[in-house]
Amino acid sequence: MSSGYSSLEEDSEDFFFTARTSFFRRAPQGKLRTGQQDVEKEKETHNYLSKEEIKEKVHKYNLAVTDKLKMTLNSNGIYTGFIKVQMELCKPSQTAGKPAPSSNGCMNTLHISSTNTVGEVIEALLKKFLVTESPTKFALYKRCHREDQVYACKLSDREHPLYLRLVAGPRTDTLSFVLREHEIGEWEAFSLPELQNFLRILDKEEDEQLQNLKERYAAYRHKLEEALSQAWKPGT
Repeated sequence: MSSGYSSLEEDSEDFFFTARTSFFRRAPQGKLRTGQQDVEKEKETHNYLSKEEIKEKVHKYNLAVTDKLKMTLNSNGIYTGFIKVQMELCKPSQTAGKPAPSSNGCMNTLHISSTNTVGEVIEALLKKFLVTESPTKFALYKRCHREDQVYACKLSDREHPLYLRLVAGPRTDTLSFVLREHEIGEWEAFSLPELQNFLRILDKEEDEQLQNLKERYAAYRHKLEEALSQAWKPGT
């Protein structure tokens, strides 16, 4: 299967591409969300379930699939499959110097491995839409539907979306994924070089404003001195 980007269906808003482990850099080791997960859930995907349990779940999952997007189990216990991610971006994102495909509101279909993490999925989506902003400015959410109620939960960068998809089954009305801007402080999403660049811009703007102010007052002083010299001429 190709590791590049290609359309799943010519007339579809879905996009398909493979996210291989070797294609991405690994997400950094980070803290878990307090109260939502414990440390034991940071293990690799194959440690969640035994090979037999994975085999049984993959079989049941494929029986329930209605859109031909089935999972494939490899002999080493790693499985591949598809997840769909809804793009819910509040503002246009910075792109790599050329128009980016329209992303907001569309549903994207990703072919990934059980070893791929949330951080890698976010990177893949940003690469797909030529977004140059840092992946730390975005977050992947899982949206669960229970008893006519909808719950949204932000996933940690080290969770495995395909495992969540396998456990929940293929129905997106039970579990779905959403990409949004990270809900963090105004400046926390920016890297150190970006913050340093902001300071340089502020310093430059401050110097320009001070120079303009000095020029205005110098011109005003010159007019006042001219007026005073005219007022004190002999015979006036």
